[in-house]
Amino acid sequence: MEAKHFLHLRLKEREKHGPHVTDNEHVGFNGRIAVIITNVVGTMWCAYVFAAIALISLPEAVKGGVATLVAWVAQTFLQLVLLSVIMVGQKVAAAASDKQALQTYNDAEALLKIQDEVHVLIELNNKLTTEIHHALISKQL
Repeated sequence: MEAKHFLHLRLKEREKHGPHVTDNEHVGFNGRIAVIITNVVGTMWCAYVFAAIALISLPEAVKGGVATLVAWVAQTFLQLVLLSVIMVGQKVAAAASDKQALQTYNDAEALLKIQDEVHVLIELNNKLTTEIHHALISKQL
């Protein structure tokens, strides 16, 4: 009697769906708009433009005195420029995280396939051991 090998359901599911990636997200209309805006604002070029816009009001802030200058730095320059710089940093960190997640997925995929192959070998080993056992018993009789 030969044992039939069935691929584990999780392996079948992984083959069908593959790794989950950002492009598979269904974000709808508002989500698409948010992604477009994030991709535009989250660039260093946008940070440079924001810095230039903020610098336009710098002469007036200097004329206004220390309090006005501090308010300009905190409320205008830092908020405008750091917004884009932080978003760029987050995109870089997210890209690295996506690469790590894909690598982990591929490693898990390989381990699952190796485990499946080991399972096949164990089934074969059990079958051959049973045949050897039966052959030894029949010789003893």
